[in-house]
Amino acid sequence: MVGDSRQKLALFPDNTFQMCVTSPPYWGLRDYAVEGQIGAESTIDQYISDLVSIFREVRRVLREDGTLWLNIGDSFTSGGRTWRDADKKNQARGMNYRPPTPEGLKPKDLIGIPWRVALALQQDGWYLRTDIIWHKPNCQPESVKDRPTRSHEYIFLMSKSEDYFYDNEAIKEPAKDGETRRNRRSVWSINTEPYNGAHFAVFPPELVRLCVFAGSGPGSVVLDPFFGAGTTGLVCIENARGFVGIELKKEYAELARQRLANRTLGIAF
Repeated sequence: MVGDSRQKLALFPDNTFQMCVTSPPYWGLRDYAVEGQIGAESTIDQYISDLVSIFREVRRVLREDGTLWLNIGDSFTSGGRTWRDADKKNQARGMNYRPPTPEGLKPKDLIGIPWRVALALQQDGWYLRTDIIWHKPNCQPESVKDRPTRSHEYIFLMSKSEDYFYDNEAIKEPAKDGETRRNRRSVWSINTEPYNGAHFAVFPPELVRLCVFAGSGPGSVVLDPFFGAGTTGLVCIENARGFVGIELKKEYAELARQRLANRTLGIAF
């Protein structure tokens, strides 16, 4: 489904989806060159307000036992820079705009976007159940010399209700003895994976798989309102789940169609 999640989610009735797994554009880090893009707001408050309104609709269309698995990364203040060059390893780093340093922050400050968003969603009615650290062993190098290279992002597990579907058996991990299995811990070490298409911020399938297995059973329908190159759809097809994907940028929606075209299950996006 091509369009703005803020409008497209209104087309679905209440209690439609078992779960939502998604990764919205991060604030001030990408310029997707499309009108209405999330992440290009001039202020943090407006970015958070936009996400809160979208995920309020997500909460409405989730089943009462539904969950939201939200992957979101952090960013630093731009220090007054108004644009950024692309580089050979990551063409998407090029930007025609840079948001101003937010009021109350200083140049080079880490903004704390993930927790600002999580707490705003909690305030809006979501149950904030846990934070998961996505550790990226093959993280991108950084040229900075005055702080550690960042090698993690956050995934927040949120629920619509106090009681919700969560299949802990499906995602148990090997215990230290190598023979038994234990409840999965809150640090997930998963490599990023390259993608040859024109989308530069792609979910690794293993990350999505863990969320989907924990948050749904076979035959369930999964929502991704920031569908991108379609990794959520790929994981759902391979694991007997239905899905709906919404993507604002037509070029990315076409990438997803091409990527999923030869899969055997029905596609809905």
